[in-house]
Amino acid sequence: MPITVGHDTSKTRKTLSAGTQSIDYYSIPAATAAGLGDFSKLPAALKVVLENMLRFEDGKTVTVDDIKAFAQWGAQGGKNPREIAYRPARVLLQDFTGVPAVVDLAAMRDAIISLGGDAEKINPLNPVDLVIDHSVMIDEFGNPRAFQMNVDREYERNMERYTFLKWGQSAFNNFRVVPPGTGICHQVNLEYLAQTVWTDTDQNGAEVAYPDTLVGTDSHTTMVNGAAVLGWGVGGIEAEAAMLGQPISMLIPEVIGFELTGTMMEGTTGTDLVLKVVELLRAKGVVGKFVEFYGEGLDRLPLADRATIANMAPEYGATCGFFPIDAETLRYLRNTGRDEERVQLVEAYAKENGFWRGPDYAPIYTDTLHLDMGTIVPAISGPKRPQDFVALTDGQTAFRKEMEETFKRPMGKKVAVAGEDYTLESGKVVIASITSCTNTSNPYVMIGAGLVARKAAALGLNRKPWVKTSLAPGSQVVSAYLEAAGLQDDLDSIGFNLVGYGCTTCIGNSGPLQKEISDAIAEGDLVATSVLSGNRNFEGRISPDVRANYLASPPLVVAYALAGTLDINLATDAIGQDQNGNDVFLRDIWPTSQEVAELVEKTVTREAFLTKYADVFKGDEKWQGVSTTDSKVYDWPVSSTYVQNPPYFQGMGQEPGTISNIENASVLAILGDMITTDHISPAGSFKDTTPAGQYLIERQVPVREFNSYGSRRGNHEVMMRGTFANIRIKNEMLDGVEGGYTKGPNGEQVSIYDAAMAYQDAGKPLVIFGGEQYGAGSSRDWAAKGTALLGVKAVIAESFERIHRSNLVGMGVIPFEFTGGDTRKSLGLTGEEKVSISGLDTIQPLQEVPCTITMADGTSKTITLKCRIDTAIEIEYIEHGGVLHYVLRNLAKAA
Repeated sequence: MPITVGHDTSKTRKTLSAGTQSIDYYSIPAATAAGLGDFSKLPAALKVVLENMLRFEDGKTVTVDDIKAFAQWGAQGGKNPREIAYRPARVLLQDFTGVPAVVDLAAMRDAIISLGGDAEKINPLNPVDLVIDHSVMIDEFGNPRAFQMNVDREYERNMERYTFLKWGQSAFNNFRVVPPGTGICHQVNLEYLAQTVWTDTDQNGAEVAYPDTLVGTDSHTTMVNGAAVLGWGVGGIEAEAAMLGQPISMLIPEVIGFELTGTMMEGTTGTDLVLKVVELLRAKGVVGKFVEFYGEGLDRLPLADRATIANMAPEYGATCGFFPIDAETLRYLRNTGRDEERVQLVEAYAKENGFWRGPDYAPIYTDTLHLDMGTIVPAISGPKRPQDFVALTDGQTAFRKEMEETFKRPMGKKVAVAGEDYTLESGKVVIASITSCTNTSNPYVMIGAGLVARKAAALGLNRKPWVKTSLAPGSQVVSAYLEAAGLQDDLDSIGFNLVGYGCTTCIGNSGPLQKEISDAIAEGDLVATSVLSGNRNFEGRISPDVRANYLASPPLVVAYALAGTLDINLATDAIGQDQNGNDVFLRDIWPTSQEVAELVEKTVTREAFLTKYADVFKGDEKWQGVSTTDSKVYDWPVSSTYVQNPPYFQGMGQEPGTISNIENASVLAILGDMITTDHISPAGSFKDTTPAGQYLIERQVPVREFNSYGSRRGNHEVMMRGTFANIRIKNEMLDGVEGGYTKGPNGEQVSIYDAAMAYQDAGKPLVIFGGEQYGAGSSRDWAAKGTALLGVKAVIAESFERIHRSNLVGMGVIPFEFTGGDTRKSLGLTGEEKVSISGLDTIQPLQEVPCTITMADGTSKTITLKCRIDTAIEIEYIEHGGVLHYVLRNLAKAA
């Protein structure tokens, strides 16, 4: 809610007219006129943050000097890393990260009562929407029964979680749940929840307009920046604090301008464009920065393509990838069913307050780079990182090189599949999935995929029998326009039947492969591949049977399903034969841009959006049948293996502690570069031989009901055991071993969980060493929660990704970066060392501190580390034991 205290708001609070509306707003030009500084050349993305400062300036949390700092940012060439307190308008959750967030809120209600406070103090102050989209798994595929059977299994597996979420919807204020089977949270956000300009009443009852902003517990929250809504992913810990009214502490970011010019060539897609953007921005280095797209090329870039680019901001490392408001923004809002009054307000507000991208839009940026869209070629990315761009013409050569250099496998080995009349070899595509918010939100590539299927089916082509195919749209609107175009029948005919509305393969819910295929891959030690229209292809994420994963546009996913292998040059090699035995090439079934555009224009209608979102919170009969209790505190079921009261607040006192130096800590793991949050806290399936599997077996849970790590994030016992348990993670303390293992206190190889518990029993602190880009990928808070619960006091790495660094601090774990060229390799670390870090009892933000490493032979070396506690408020979080402890104590005192 807007706050009107602090500086003389009569000078910056103005009124504008839009259609029949007359509404107040906080004027940036008026702030300039009031002498607060020249803000005219700020990028639109930064003006959104500036407006937040104007609206919430109270002389304490936000000061006039904070506002003036934005003028200094422009005067200093786009740099002024001042700490500010930012308050987003709303919060978006998905169920994998949302369940633990609601678990924490429920636990905080118990804790505040024990501290003598009022349970009602634990309530979201800002609107919170949770979309259930991460739970559906692809058990059934390739037939008309697939959707309903997968939905039925989803409810069977997840009823405990859904009951808990439905309790939360009734127990907490400002909290809504979008039921299963509706769509992916980012697509629902883009198509329905987001408004670009938000409105609310202030404490005096006056209506105020301001930019729509949010944070979300999923890294791809950034997708909505395509519609000029500033949003980014945070961990559930930080999101919970934001829900409870705690401002987000951040530094005024640098803003990299990315100029787009030219026009996309025939045969290319928005996916091809974003894969190139990811490659360029990763090379540029934009971690912790805003990226804003500008240039005349935007005049020819549909909002669907903009959303695709904004979606993959985590993959290029930026906080967000922002597109300013322009005529295309208004067109999209109208076409997706927003009220005309809202659209008129967006236009009037943007033009009045300096957010509009017109022909004269020329802000100051910290730095810039440029891309001519006319140079984009069809491409894929893989096999392990989104930034590993491979032009389609280079695909076969690149894959063979990966086989030799990365996977150390020959191409020619073949293994017979029991009961089938084909053999498998490395390079064969065993999963082809049209999935994820990144591309299923884009009607141009979805219609394109349908047309490829239509042309292929007409020629008699079909998927190869070893390929598991699936279609999981990001919203029901996609099904509406595919059916209206008659394309769903064509997709069905080659195996791309609807399997569910959710993240599916992209989050690792690809489901099991046919047993005979899985056995053949294991027998031959083959590098099986997947091709998906998703945004993530990290090791061990997509399927335990698949080592090489490639990101591609939906039309190319269809093409690779027809070809059945990555060992092919789609530009020159035939992908199959028609009914008459003639070779069929990709060019024979690829639609023209005009064909796609005409069908999009005809079938993607405002009426479809209005119809499909009319009862978005109602759900189907299954959701309506979920019963729950009506109570303000949760009655934790003792026998539940999904939802347990976490231990974070047990024994918590009224006052915070102090930050202590780390003395003689043991090393739990030494990890390499690009260790992702998937490595640290995997989301997918796990076996009965793992610590998590053993925990469930001991509680009589059959293997068939294990579900996934992601679905069990409401149970800390499972998640602790799953921390650092990715099947592909490599601990450099061990030679050539994959999986979550380390050396225990006695030097023997054990699971990381068992070693951590042994160290805890002995009262010994732990540290972890890492390489570059530690914590890349998803915003999952369990990567930090699990680290903390294992007893790790510090993570020492060469560099950190933004969200995970923040999450570690939020859980009381201190991140450190090497300085002076030191690395785990240059220091020759083996894991047998003891680590002491001093200077923490008087720590200041970004301070350098000494670290003494004592080797196994008794010799020692002292190096300098940079403490990545970045802001003053983060020091308080660490003193309290975490951000939630900080918020909880303050709320208890306020009660």
